[in-house]
Amino acid sequence: MFEIFHFTIFQNALFAAILVSIACGIIGTLIMINRLFSMAGGITHGAFGGIGIAFYFSLPILLSTSIFTLILAFIVAFLVKHYEHRSDSIIAVIWAFGMAIGIILIDLSPGYNTDLMAYLFGNILAVENQDLYLMGLVDGVAIVLMLLFYRQFEAISFDNEFAKVRGINTIFFHYLLIALMAFCIVISIRLVGLILIMALLSIPSFIAENFSKKLGFIMILSSFLSVIFCLGGLLLSYYFDLSSGACIIIVACFGFLINLGVKIVCKR
Repeated sequence: MFEIFHFTIFQNALFAAILVSIACGIIGTLIMINRLFSMAGGITHGAFGGIGIAFYFSLPILLSTSIFTLILAFIVAFLVKHYEHRSDSIIAVIWAFGMAIGIILIDLSPGYNTDLMAYLFGNILAVENQDLYLMGLVDGVAIVLMLLFYRQFEAISFDNEFAKVRGINTIFFHYLLIALMAFCIVISIRLVGLILIMALLSIPSFIAENFSKKLGFIMILSSFLSVIFCLGGLLLSYYFDLSSGACIIIVACFGFLINLGVKIVCKR
């Protein structure tokens, strides 16, 4: 069954699944606790503009998308912070703007690239060494930041007002979380694509929260579950010749339904 991992492309896929799962486990948990999924969704789809810029100007995809997504994320965070009562409208506009820019620039790009679908729906088998390096870098930064500032992130996640009273610079850590979110989105593109990233960010953390209320444990369990979903989806896509990104999310959704069913039964 696991003979497929003797091939280099599957080894890269496995490493990518583990690295992205770690990032999604850590950052997805913080997004969930801070109720930022709506913002994350807007940034995720808006990131398509970075892909369009890369195609049009023949730039490295990851570099262009990373810079564009980070700038977009900070703009969204700033506007939402200052216009909280209209945050949904702002997110919707940014979402549409990024997608529109991406589509227009790709239409204008000479030599239309047919591999575009891989960025929308993911293609884990297309992961290259440079992708793994960026994934490892994002993981390393996220882990180091959690080790150094775990208490601060925990405080702003569960009680922002208490964090302010304790002298924590809540604005700084909020924007730091937004930056981590942006890079997590970028490294997840190869795995599941822009359309399906939100599921990988939300489902593992949602399930993990049922087993503990401790932030650190939720992050660890969420990362582990994400690895299981990615591995299961990868095997499913190989044996049935299906899209890898969609298979990963289907496996994750199946896990979500099992968890939900168990919760309903236990309440009776």
